[in-house]
Amino acid sequence: MSEADWFMPMVVGGIFILLGLAGILWSVREQKSYDNRLASRPDLREFLEHWPARPEPGALKVGGWLAIVVGLVLLLLGAIFLIWG
Repeated sequence: MSEADWFMPMVVGGIFILLGLAGILWSVREQKSYDNRLASRPDLREFLEHWPARPEPGALKVGGWLAIVVGLVLLLLGAIFLIWG
């Protein structure tokens, strides 16, 4: 097997892991920013009832975890090609 058979999945896997971590960190920052904006307002009804729903931070977390899982699978495949190649 050539070097590209194991190297490329590992590189792509690493990129997915980095993107996943960035998405998770971005969602945490987004949620804190949203909560702080609402907490500074005199009317806290939206803050307390969580209505209207804001799916963005949750979607970023889910996307981040999915990217990390895909990255780990690609790293594992690259390691398998390296060992058995």
